[in-house]
Amino acid sequence: MSRNAAHRRVRVGVARLRRLIVGLLALVTVAAASGCTTGEDRPRIVVTTNILGDITRRIVGDEADVTVLMKPGADPHSFGLSAVQAAALERADLVVHNGLGLEENVLRHVDAARESGVATFAVGEAVGPLTFRTSDDGGPTVGEGQPDPHFWTDPDRVRRATGLLADQVIEHVGGVDEGTIRAQAGRYAGELADLTAWMERSFERVPEERRALVTNHHVFGYLADRFGLRVIGAVVPSGTTLASPSSSDLRSLTEAMEQAGVRTVFADSSQPTRLAEVLRTELGGRVRVVRLHSESLTAEGGGADTYLRMMRANTAAMTDGLTAGADGD
Repeated sequence: MSRNAAHRRVRVGVARLRRLIVGLLALVTVAAASGCTTGEDRPRIVVTTNILGDITRRIVGDEADVTVLMKPGADPHSFGLSAVQAAALERADLVVHNGLGLEENVLRHVDAARESGVATFAVGEAVGPLTFRTSDDGGPTVGEGQPDPHFWTDPDRVRRATGLLADQVIEHVGGVDEGTIRAQAGRYAGELADLTAWMERSFERVPEERRALVTNHHVFGYLADRFGLRVIGAVVPSGTTLASPSSSDLRSLTEAMEQAGVRTVFADSSQPTRLAEVLRTELGGRVRVVRLHSESLTAEGGGADTYLRMMRANTAAMTDGLTAGADGD
């Protein structure tokens, strides 16, 4: 082969390789641009607590990206945000939060997002919140006082919230399909109605004289109001886990428990049971401590990783604890 022919073959090969590289770079550029655009264009919903996050995801499905700020097992009263999470709030199309003072360390970030023009929805404020004040015997009574943020312990209120959340998503989150959102919210509402019926049947098994609750703090007021239970009191006489009981608080509670014949304390699994153990000591070791998932979902596979599974697990533990409460440990 002549030298000129060899040079021509080399030039042709180089040209082909160059065209191949340019083509590949073009494909990569298009794919990257497409991916970036898709990510930017996807509607974004940010939810503060993991319980509301699960409910929101059931309503939204694949119609928008849903970011949940609170990790499994965290305490909603004390969890805080990283700088990245706080920034995500202000980039959202809609921020869903509980309100009523539940997310005590997150509220200022929600307020900042609202002031920057982001739509926000306080679910607890929209579903007919109860208020409670501490009575003489240490238990909460419905009436004038502090709003109770723990509305999710009543599945009927969650069903009401489902429709309201769907309305908010359709109104404020562009690009979602209204028919899909309505259909998914309707299916979930049906599951919640089934949950309510099952809980009614479960609590009917508890004799009237055993329908008395004592918890780590006041968290089951809505459940008690809905299913005919009595809240005798709480180790922490407040709607937040950040408060601390005084010696007189504990004395009043133990006296109320003695009078009511209560021997079961329900303690949230996201909190240490130290305070509940104090009652065990005060009452001579005759107290049974039952752990519940009342304020936070578990990680996947943990037995309470969705709202529906959490409520069923709690109902089963509560009915068992109440019917066996007189047996102690």
